[in-house]
Amino acid sequence: MTDIVKERQNHWLPKIEAELDRYTAQCGSMHGILLEAMRYSLLDAGKRIRPILALEFCRAAGGNPEDAMPFACGVEMIHTYSLIHDDLPCMDDDDLRRGKPSCHVKFGEANALLAGDALQPLAFETMLSGSSIRSDLTVRAAAALAHACGAAGMVGGQMIDLENEGKHVGLDELRVMDSGKTGAIIKAACVMGVIAADGSDEMIAIAENYAENIGIAFQITDDILDVTSTAEVLGKPVESDIGNDKSTYVSLLGLEKAREEAAKHTALAVEAVAPLGEKAEFLARFAEMLAGRIK
Repeated sequence: MTDIVKERQNHWLPKIEAELDRYTAQCGSMHGILLEAMRYSLLDAGKRIRPILALEFCRAAGGNPEDAMPFACGVEMIHTYSLIHDDLPCMDDDDLRRGKPSCHVKFGEANALLAGDALQPLAFETMLSGSSIRSDLTVRAAAALAHACGAAGMVGGQMIDLENEGKHVGLDELRVMDSGKTGAIIKAACVMGVIAADGSDEMIAIAENYAENIGIAFQITDDILDVTSTAEVLGKPVESDIGNDKSTYVSLLGLEKAREEAAKHTALAVEAVAPLGEKAEFLARFAEMLAGRIK
């Protein structure tokens, strides 16, 4: 990992954690167990990839990255809600997440369901009430995230994933599924960063191109780690796709070809931000770090 990636991660991670803590502490709850379950899944865990992308695309677009912090927190709340629901017995039925018992294991299935439900509106409340930038830009960012996490994005991709259990699907269908389930929220994070800076349409296009490619590379790497790593390293179950009889990049392409595909899309992401010159350095190195991660 290059120094710029370490430097920016060390800078942003404590700030993101503190803001997530603040927003959830002040959100209020009619029942203490609900807030406890929300904070259990959201805080002190995760790589915060999506928030960092929002903040750094704001910087790359010429804005003050601190202005994008409510958007960064919002996208992480959406991501966490999706993980809580993804782990439920009716979905992937995973008992481990981020190195600790899944939310439904810790708090019960109904409480976990409601914790995810509560994080979703909190994400938009955080963005809409916490933003210090122009209201029209805030609304654009919220609309981008809403679109990405709904039927045309993350939820739609998850539906395809469920329908594909026990079926052999081709690479094209797998990419459509992953562009929704995994890629849509990553793309929204990057685009919201540009919106926070009031960036140009050209900058939006660069963000989308970069995000599409790191989204594919990220999912391929996930599939690789699912068969090559351990639960202790990943902090979540391994071979879960095999257990659920799902097609993956590894099952379709083989391990070595999957690694080649991840490297190809990482290179395309780096190429996408090359027109930004020096402003692209972090984003390029971050893409390479994600492809080379071990968890």
